[in-house]
Amino acid sequence: MASSPQDLGPVLDKDGVRLTVDDAIATVTLTNPAKRNAQSPALWRALTEAGQLLPGSVRVVVLRGEGKSFSAGLDRQMLSPEGIPGEPSFVDLARSDDAALDAAIAGYQDAFTWWRRNDIVSIAAVQGHAIGAGFQLALACDLRVVADDVQFAMRETSLGLVPDLTGTHPLVGLVGYARALEICATGRFVTAEESVNIGLANLAVPAAELDGAVQDLAAALLAAPRDAVIETKALLRGAQGRTYDEQRGAERAAQARRLRDLAGLGE
Repeated sequence: MASSPQDLGPVLDKDGVRLTVDDAIATVTLTNPAKRNAQSPALWRALTEAGQLLPGSVRVVVLRGEGKSFSAGLDRQMLSPEGIPGEPSFVDLARSDDAALDAAIAGYQDAFTWWRRNDIVSIAAVQGHAIGAGFQLALACDLRVVADDVQFAMRETSLGLVPDLTGTHPLVGLVGYARALEICATGRFVTAEESVNIGLANLAVPAAELDGAVQDLAAALLAAPRDAVIETKALLRGAQGRTYDEQRGAERAAQARRLRDLAGLGE
């Protein structure tokens, strides 16, 4: 019997990130539980690389963190005057000119953008703390399944900063402006029950059932034809930026493509 990619070992395993692939499902795991999967520029570069290495067979990507916490946010060493060796410190960034500073942050954001690609559906399996950059990484995914011990918090504002790792757009889209502002400005914890009630999480389960619930959701997503899921995701992602009539037109165009493809008349 031929070996699957999973049998051949991880596609990527470095800087606190491991990517494994099993046919249509890829799993990206944060692998530094001793530091509660704290995030650094090296980890962000590895996450960006994981997105670039996804095989075309992958339809669902699961993001998870080893240990008790999904990710407790930035490596606090980044906030120190000396920073992380080999990386620009916050002081270095502040002293950069506008173009260099913008480019540095844009590079960090690359780790958070590819999860919403139309050709995949991404699921964050979140347990324990998901704080700051950890919260934003969970928000980068299409769907969130949480353990009953989850604690989301956006602490950037409390540190005198803003959430800049792509988290503000999906947060407002999920919970609305007023709730998003309150969560960010206070830095308070959002529990599992509240996260489901306000639309932040799709499902909350006991911690011991988290992996199983994510596997069930992935299987349900794979049951639908791939091209129909891709077209539907593109329609929904673009809906907020279109008027009602523009969305009607987008629906018609997408359905025309699906009908012709099903009839064997597609390009």
